Amino acid sequence: MITLTFPDESKRQFDAGITGAEIAEGISRSLSKKAMVVKLDGELKDLSEPITKDARIEIVTRDDPDALEIIRHDTAHVLAEAVQELFPGTQVTIGPVIDNGFYYDFARDEAFTPDDFPKIEAKMREIIARDAPFTRTVWDREDARRYFGEKGERYKVELIDAIPQDQEIRFYRQGEWTDLCRGPHGPSTGKVGSAFKLTKLAGAYWRGDSNNPMLQRIYGTAWANDNDLKAYLTMLEEAEKRDHRRLGREMDLFHFQEEAPGAVFWHAHGWTMFQALIAYIRRRQAETGFIEVNTPDMMERTLWEQSGHWEKFGENMFTTVTPDERVHCCKPMNCPGHVQVFKNGLKSYRDLPMRIAEFGKVHRYEPSGALHGLMRVRHFTQDDAHIFCTDEQITAECIAVNATILSIYRDFGFENVTIKFSDRPEKRVGSDAVWDKAEDALKQACEAAGIAWELNPGEGAFYGPKLEYVLRDAIGRDWQCGTLQVDFNLPERLGAFYIGADGEKHVPVMLHRAMFGSLERFIGILIENYAGHLPLWLSPVQVVVATITSDADDYAEQVRARLEAGGIRTDIDLRNEKINYKIREHSLAKVPAIVVCGKREAEEGTINIRRLGTRDQAVLPLDQAIAEFVEEATPPDIRRLQLSKAA
Repeated sequence: MITLTFPDESKRQFDAGITGAEIAEGISRSLSKKAMVVKLDGELKDLSEPITKDARIEIVTRDDPDALEIIRHDTAHVLAEAVQELFPGTQVTIGPVIDNGFYYDFARDEAFTPDDFPKIEAKMREIIARDAPFTRTVWDREDARRYFGEKGERYKVELIDAIPQDQEIRFYRQGEWTDLCRGPHGPSTGKVGSAFKLTKLAGAYWRGDSNNPMLQRIYGTAWANDNDLKAYLTMLEEAEKRDHRRLGREMDLFHFQEEAPGAVFWHAHGWTMFQALIAYIRRRQAETGFIEVNTPDMMERTLWEQSGHWEKFGENMFTTVTPDERVHCCKPMNCPGHVQVFKNGLKSYRDLPMRIAEFGKVHRYEPSGALHGLMRVRHFTQDDAHIFCTDEQITAECIAVNATILSIYRDFGFENVTIKFSDRPEKRVGSDAVWDKAEDALKQACEAAGIAWELNPGEGAFYGPKLEYVLRDAIGRDWQCGTLQVDFNLPERLGAFYIGADGEKHVPVMLHRAMFGSLERFIGILIENYAGHLPLWLSPVQVVVATITSDADDYAEQVRARLEAGGIRTDIDLRNEKINYKIREHSLAKVPAIVVCGKREAEEGTINIRRLGTRDQAVLPLDQAIAEFVEEATPPDIRRLQLSKAA
């Protein structure tokens, strides 16, 4: 007999070998109809899998969040079957679940196009209507290789060869179609439902290696019901409108080109925005005692070997060999350079905490297929900082950093922030005892700061656990930005020490901190969050002065001069074009305010203000308008300082 514990903490005994399907049927017929999979000790399993030992059990129904993973996995298999029915000779490779959906990679000589999607979706609905059961079987390794070899499915043969010898070779059959898969799956194709849609095509190298053949990837999304699907597709439409790459062109912020893949060419407007963000962060970290440094972009490989970065990231680091045969690396991170700054000159416990910050340009090779505008680049700038402190100072420093990070996000309109605690990864440096100490220290700091966090298992940095700050934007998408890490490993590996009160050498603790993370990526997030309608203080061009007739040109020049004297970033448009044309053009470029000057405004000493996104107009005296623009264009941190001084 085995004992199973249910979600309400009740316990029941069953014969060993009973299945989740039998348990669901024994509870109620309605539960049996709704059941998708069973969760045993937190792991999803097929309803048909025998249960042979004591466990915590939960019957997962279609309405449970855990069921989404199964629905999407099942849909990926249905997609693969549909493609092979419609396009004989196509090879299937892998089809995993991803955020909000799934994909499947295919090897086919002829290219798929979006025009194929309706036909594929129709075939998928036909397969779903067949309601064929998903049946798991375990195969002998050689039989499995022979099966796919005879079908010409060489990619599946490669996958079988990559499965460790001590693991089962599992197959899942749905009707007449069979696929190699670890599972689990729902009871049948009919449980997939109708809430799915194919979304896009992409190229993908087999196993992510550019030396391998290029496959065709079909992406799709699947949901528990049609309402959820509709909401997601609406969000995708809104995301398309907000795409920072399109808005970047319209706002003349940046561009990319083939001669420098993954590197940003910043235009004047984009660089103005970039510098506004740096100035903001520079002020915020100066408030809390950080000193700014700058470290070399290239350093010898030996330093990266000593730090552990070479072992972890070596294949993704840009390197060069000088004529004297020394290997140098473009830095992928700033931390080893900051340790060198700390080590230069003898440090005492009285010097701690020592807070070092840098707007460091880092370089990491990303596969071409992974590059995505500002969101995924090869060269980017981090608002990076490192705090060297004692064990006793960890909590206070973490509390201060957390408060600053959350305050910064509020300044940019992000109130919904999730904090994830990422613990030790599989590949790491340092002993388990050191990791225990680092994780405990970070958890104690979280408790002291009142930080609520979610566990993100195995996602810590290779040198220490970290907090990840995840922002939710205006249309519900999550973005991981800032981080805070506790590191007992790198300072010791790189020989950092300070003289303690006892006169002895001690290794400092190193806290890694980033608030925006990548400035490039954060700018992309901001553009999409605001749909290009940036707050006035952050907008590259804050006001455009446009004339109705040439009679107002002199007055328009006076208005521009007054605005610029007030610190407002101003352009002027004196072209011989209709005013409505000028307004449309500057609105497309997402200029927050257009000041219209005509003969009447010149005579009365007023301006006509038109705001982005509204048809409303306001006619104000010039002095009043400038005062209001200056107030609105004041960065939020400076405004707080002004208010505190006034109080």
